[in-house]
Amino acid sequence: MCEGAHDVEENPLGGNVFIFRGRRGDLVKILWATEDGLWLLARRLERGRFVWPQADSGKVHLSYAQLSMLLEDIDWRQPRRTDALSML
Repeated sequence: MCEGAHDVEENPLGGNVFIFRGRRGDLVKILWATEDGLWLLARRLERGRFVWPQADSGKVHLSYAQLSMLLEDIDWRQPRRTDALSML
């Protein structure tokens, strides 16, 4: 295991998803264990930075919706509809 995995004090094979952000804020890496093996996923933004939650204790728990918005480069702190739905 990498050195960072010891710092989170959690079992990386216990079904949790671990997300790490690069120093510049434009890169996230996701470590996820399934019965098929260990997955390492990465996403880099061409412009801007990922909106990252404040981690006072060193770790943050995100809901599925927050994780989805984070990976889609949506500001999950203030989600807004882009267009109003119209009825035809």
